[in-house]
Amino acid sequence: MSDVLNPSVVQFHGEYLNLYSEFDGKTWHTALAVSLTGTNWRKQGRVLSPSGWEGNYIAANGSALAAGDEILYWYEAGDPFRIALARSRDGVSWTRHGDAVLAPGPAGSFDERGVSDPDVLRAGGSFYMFYTGIDRARRQRLGLARSRDGVVWDKLRSNPILEPGSPGAFDEMGLGEPAVWSSGGSYWMLYTGRARGERRRIGLARSRDGVQWERDPAFPPIAGSEPWDREVVCDPSVEVTPDAIRVWFGGGDIARPDENLHGQIGAGWLHPK
Repeated sequence: MSDVLNPSVVQFHGEYLNLYSEFDGKTWHTALAVSLTGTNWRKQGRVLSPSGWEGNYIAANGSALAAGDEILYWYEAGDPFRIALARSRDGVSWTRHGDAVLAPGPAGSFDERGVSDPDVLRAGGSFYMFYTGIDRARRQRLGLARSRDGVVWDKLRSNPILEPGSPGAFDEMGLGEPAVWSSGGSYWMLYTGRARGERRRIGLARSRDGVQWERDPAFPPIAGSEPWDREVVCDPSVEVTPDAIRVWFGGGDIARPDENLHGQIGAGWLHPK
């Protein structure tokens, strides 16, 4: 196995389910691991692989959300990247929606060459998808879409919601893989920033309304502290607890933009002020 990255952790029927991305040297799949605590995980194997319009490269990098008696899972697939939807009642057997539910934008838009890395939350009876948009120059910026049912989405007219950083910043070459939550009257976002040379770290942004975002200037980007994640820290997934934010994340010891990072998954805690 070359990489395991992109954890998406959700609580469902008394367990933690981790729908993570697994690269076999050729193709990205979504695989499942389960845990009673979110710490010690038991792998259950692959649950989604590319099929039909999705091509043969990727059915992964997704966002899982428990909705009643089922799990909704939005993930990226196809060429160019689009966002698909699958549903499950146990995390093992999945039913695809069919066509993509979010497609690239028109010529000249910030996401004309692809949409990827969805992160979906539910608030006030609607679903909100934060995602990565890729433009014709291959720049990556963040966008937002809204849906009543998780299937039909309307993109925010004022997209993108967050631009790459200034020259020399840890995210000057692009940003992606958002993970959003609400706490203390604000919305918060962890996201992956790309520096020159493809070193990646995780930054923090804040919003009062979920639409207008600002980086937290007091937050030092999260960098790897161990040999296995010394070059790449990416792909956050969050759980809000009474005392802190638990974060699962991907990491690697080779600075590459896509795969073959020796990718592994770790966890930690965040205490935003």
